[in-house]
Amino acid sequence: MTVLGNLTMLLVIRADSHLHTPMYFFLSHLSFLDLGFSSVAVPKLLENLLSKRKIISIERCLTQAFFVLDVGGTEIFLLCAMAYDHYAAICHPLVYSQVMSSQLCVNLVWASWSLSFLDTVINIPLAVSLNFCNAHTIPHYSCELPSLFPLSYSDVSINITVLVFSTLLHGFGTFFLIVFSYTRIVSTILSINSTTGRSKAFSRCSSHLTAVSFFYGSAFLCYLMPKSGSPLELIFSLQYCVVTPLVNPLVYSLKNKDVKAAVKRTLGKCLQWHR
Repeated sequence: MTVLGNLTMLLVIRADSHLHTPMYFFLSHLSFLDLGFSSVAVPKLLENLLSKRKIISIERCLTQAFFVLDVGGTEIFLLCAMAYDHYAAICHPLVYSQVMSSQLCVNLVWASWSLSFLDTVINIPLAVSLNFCNAHTIPHYSCELPSLFPLSYSDVSINITVLVFSTLLHGFGTFFLIVFSYTRIVSTILSINSTTGRSKAFSRCSSHLTAVSFFYGSAFLCYLMPKSGSPLELIFSLQYCVVTPLVNPLVYSLKNKDVKAAVKRTLGKCLQWHR
C-alpha cells in the first residue's frame, strides 16, 4: 500500500502538466522520501515478524541507521520548505511565481538533502567507532542510534551529546521556521473577508499540517528520548517509519481536488493508450 500510494503520486505529478507547480514539486520529493523510508525500515521489520531467527549484523544495523537518519532528516527539512511555499502562496499571492521560482525550489530540495547528510556523517561515524558485544537484543523495531547506544560497552556520552545537540539544532531550527510560517499564514487567513477564501486557504494547509504532525512530532520526540526500549519510543518509531509513509499519499490525494482530477486524467490517458 505504501509503495503503491507513493509511486502513484510520483507518476501522476510527473505525467500531469497541471501539477508542475512548486507545491507538487515538493510533494513529489516527499513521496520519493517516503518510498525510501519504507524501503529502509519496513522490509527488515516484516522479515523479523515472519522469521524465527531475528538477526542483523552490526554493519547492516549501522547502515540502516545511516539511511533512517539521512532520509528522515531530509524529510523534516522538506516539510519546512513546504511550509515556506504555503506561506509565500497565501501571504504573498501576487508575487508568488517570482518568490517560488523553479531554481529556488531545486535549491531548497538540494539544501534539504545536503544538511541532512551533514547531520548524518557527523553522528554515524561516531557510532561506528563504538564497541558492541557479539550478541545483543535491540529493544526496537529497527536500527536507530538511540536504540544502539545502550548496547555498547564503550563510553557513549559524546555520542549522546552530539545526537541531542544535532537533533535540537535540526529540529528546533526547522520547527521555528514552520511555526513562523503558519503564524503568518493564520494571521493572513483570518484577515480574509470571504468565507470561501478562508476555507480554501485552510484546506490548502490542512494536508501539510497533518503530515507535519504525524512525522515531525514523533521523530523529534523519539530522538530526544535518552533511554531506549520504552513503549513510547517504539510507538513513535512505528509512526514515522511505517504509518506516515503510508498515510501521506492518502492525506494529500483524498483532500486535494487537483490530485484527484490528475489521477482521472492520467488513468484516462492510460486506457486510451491500451486501446
